[in-house]
Amino acid sequence: MAEIRLQQKQKAILSAQQILSSQLLQLPLLNLEQRIYDELQENPMLELIAESKDTAGDIASEDDSSPGDDMFGTLERFSKSSMKEPRQVNTSREDSEGRLNFTHESAPQERFFQAVQHDSFDEQLLRQLAMQEGIGEREVMIAIEILGNLDHDGYLAEDNDVILAGLHSSGLDADEHEMEKILRKIHYLDPPGIAVRDLRERLLVQLKLREASSEQEIYRTAVRILVQFYEDFLHRRYDRILKKLDLPKDHVEEALGIITSLDPHPVELFHDEGGHYITPDFIVTYENGELTAMLNDRSSLSVKVSEQYQGILKNRKAPKDEKRFIRYNLTRANDFAAAIAIRRQTLLKVIESLMKAQYAFFVSGPEHLVPLGMKAIAGDTGLDISTISRAVNGKYVQTRFGVFELKYFFSSSLATDEGDDMSSKIIRQYIGEMVKAENPDKPLSDDLITGQLKDKGINIARRTVAKYREQMQIPVARLRKKIF
Repeated sequence: MAEIRLQQKQKAILSAQQILSSQLLQLPLLNLEQRIYDELQENPMLELIAESKDTAGDIASEDDSSPGDDMFGTLERFSKSSMKEPRQVNTSREDSEGRLNFTHESAPQERFFQAVQHDSFDEQLLRQLAMQEGIGEREVMIAIEILGNLDHDGYLAEDNDVILAGLHSSGLDADEHEMEKILRKIHYLDPPGIAVRDLRERLLVQLKLREASSEQEIYRTAVRILVQFYEDFLHRRYDRILKKLDLPKDHVEEALGIITSLDPHPVELFHDEGGHYITPDFIVTYENGELTAMLNDRSSLSVKVSEQYQGILKNRKAPKDEKRFIRYNLTRANDFAAAIAIRRQTLLKVIESLMKAQYAFFVSGPEHLVPLGMKAIAGDTGLDISTISRAVNGKYVQTRFGVFELKYFFSSSLATDEGDDMSSKIIRQYIGEMVKAENPDKPLSDDLITGQLKDKGINIARRTVAKYREQMQIPVARLRKKIF
């Protein structure tokens, strides 16, 4: 006889509304617009409405707004009331008397950025992947999560656990084996070597694609060099490689030639193409001593829930199937409009908190960037850290000093002689300037760079300098030395 047991478990179940809100939150502006167009085409309960002319001075009252109304013109916004400067900064008298003002313009006009329509790098990869056998919607969703965790050079920046957690929060219950299977497919898309963990893995992927067109002995030697003698290859200790392999010099040189012909930065080919412009999600201005934030919504694309089908629902003689169809799509339309509202409110909360935390940056420039963690923004806004991470991912802000990714404003800190904390990004900037100005015949060692930073009052260890240098992809001093 079968045994029946009662078991109590704790399990987090996300609603469809929460999943949709999470998905829309992480979309940059251009992707959001495409998502809205797709929803308009699929759901007859949504309709495009006329462009809103509301400006910061025409904010509608809270009583007149609802998630289903004009999502760009009648949502609850931040008050126009000015706030005093949150901290003392080393700025001019005018700056020190500056105010923070959080508002929203539905039609930025002169500040509007017209971006050229093009397929993003991720979209190109996803299109290639979707054409392969055995790839369905589930596999594409896993690939989207993987590609969302790449750094600027196409390396996979997060552990598998983080990616799987992102998939679970989106309602997709995938395991590590399934994720690794999609990951290997991404490795061999064009350009090859994307979503790998390190340079050696990237070179091995690209080398594998050369196997059919290379002499087998030479190919095997090249693989052996990368697998067994990678550190010697990386530091150009070719004499050691030649000695360890005990093969003819011409043979080894040919294998090395294949490796050096591989592309360590395949993503750059995409970024170097003309016509790729960033459309900022936020615009921050500083005028007349007032710091103002605007969400760069282009209100020509506004939607609302249609009312023309309400009469059918009230009609008792209407077919049941027709009513069922209307109710289903009406629920979807309300959920979508509400998710858009939640996205905008969340983004405005984040930019408000970011402006308070990085006030000196927005007023005086990048050299005044202060250390900041996502935990601090989460505490200030009352949002979860994962929500903050999704909100800043792929988002940009236009400032008086240029366009910056929101992730730029988050960094660790190091202490100075004055007892202040300095952002690690500023220290990396100093290191870059020192290397750029060094004598190519006598490049600066990590010890010399450490000494120069200490002369500036920055207490830093040599190993930390080496870590920052490697993160900036700056070779060690002996590899930067001018040979000819």
